Amino acid sequence: MLLHLVKKDLILAKKYLLVMLIFAIVAPIFINSKLGLSNGSFISFLTTVLFVEYILFNMISFQEDKYKGAALLCTTPYTRNGVIKAKYVFILVIFIACFLLYNLAAVIGASYGLTRLSIYSVGVALLIISVFFGILIPVQTKFGYEKTKYIFLIMIFLTPFTLPTIIEWYQSIDININIDLPIPQSIKDWIPFAIAVLMGLISMIISIRIYSRKNL
Repeated sequence: MLLHLVKKDLILAKKYLLVMLIFAIVAPIFINSKLGLSNGSFISFLTTVLFVEYILFNMISFQEDKYKGAALLCTTPYTRNGVIKAKYVFILVIFIACFLLYNLAAVIGASYGLTRLSIYSVGVALLIISVFFGILIPVQTKFGYEKTKYIFLIMIFLTPFTLPTIIEWYQSIDININIDLPIPQSIKDWIPFAIAVLMGLISMIISIRIYSRKNL
C-alpha cells in the first residue's frame, strides 16, 4: 500500500516531473559555472535537490489541499500512518533520482568544473534535506498547506543567494570542527547518512502523531 501512495504522489506531480528531472541535470552545471568555488559541485547539487524536492512536494500538497485529498484518502483502506510514511519515502525517491541525474550532469559538465561527489558529501546533502523536510512535513501537517507555504518558499528561494555566502564565510574563518573518532574513515563517511535516517524517523513519528489526532 505504501508504494501505491508514493505512486499517487508521483502522478500528482507528473505535470512538473519531467521538467524537474531535466532541471536536475542542467541546474548543477549552470550553478557550478557561476559560483567559482572550490566546493561548488556540492553546493550545486544541494541547491538543485532542494529546489526539485520542494517544488514537487509543494505541488502535491497544493493538489491535495485543493481537492481535499487527505479527507478522501481517509475513506479508503489506506491508513493515516501510511499517508505520512509515503511523504518521507517520496522525498527519498526524488533524492536518489536527483543523485543519479547529478552523476550524468557531472559527466556532461566536467569541462565546467562539475565533479562527482564523495559518499560523505552525498550524506551531508541528505542530512540537510532531512533537516529541512523533517521540519516542513510536521509543520505542514499541523497547520496546513495554506498557512505554511510562503515561509518555506522564501527559505528555498533564498538558498542560492545565502548558501555560497555562508560557505565563503566559513572558509574565511578557518574553523576545524572535525571530530577524530576511533573508527575507520570508511565508516565515518556513512555517519551523515545514519544521522539523516535517524532525524527522518523522528520527524516521521512526530508527523504521524500529529496527523492521527487531526480532524480532517
